[in-house]
Amino acid sequence: MISLAHDQESAPRMTRVLVIEDDPETAGEILAELSSHGFDVDWAATGRDGLARAESGNYDIMTVDRLLPEVDGLTIVENIRSSGIKTPVLVLSALAEVDDRVRGLRAGGDDYLTKPFALVELTARLDALLRRPADPRETVLHLGPLTVDLIERNAKRGPRELDLLPREFQLLEYLMRHAGQIVTRAMLFEEVWHYRFDPRTNLVDVHMGRLRRKVDAGGEPPEPPMIHSVRGTGFVLRAPS
Repeated sequence: MISLAHDQESAPRMTRVLVIEDDPETAGEILAELSSHGFDVDWAATGRDGLARAESGNYDIMTVDRLLPEVDGLTIVENIRSSGIKTPVLVLSALAEVDDRVRGLRAGGDDYLTKPFALVELTARLDALLRRPADPRETVLHLGPLTVDLIERNAKRGPRELDLLPREFQLLEYLMRHAGQIVTRAMLFEEVWHYRFDPRTNLVDVHMGRLRRKVDAGGEPPEPPMIHSVRGTGFVLRAPS
């Protein structure tokens, strides 16, 4: 472990950053940049060492290189998430394809930055992650009259219970987490079904049709719609105006 900054008893606690990076030159540049911004930085040069340090839970944030010796970067992220460690993770990788970024985020990464990158952007992304709420994964999601309880696995629109099948519940959860944003069929297919999107399939539309009938067409008198189609693109969930 290399520590580039030390707390002083009289000074406020410094933000602790773990950098897991096997390339010494890249690691040196990152450590120098972050320490110059007041971070307390530790470096792990292998995946095995990085995993051990990440599992300690002693860090406020970490960067994890995607391709590491001994233990892969995504394996590190998956392991700490399965252990309940919520430390924000910025995944760094030379792999820039959409599928690679999706895998990094799906493994539990909070952000994904492709190499080569500007050090100022790296610092800005870490600052942005540190500004997020400590636990953004709420157990109850709310949007207007719509409530989704992720623990009890039930959903309501006002007092009305929504009788959702498991896949419909997953779709609604995804829409709630991206309320007000247009979500494409490809996003839904990859994030809910975990398959590469096939534009020839109507699977997403069939399930969304069922979900819309339960969310928007069950009230008496009729309730204003919340799930809207975006022609040629996908769908958007909005609170009724």
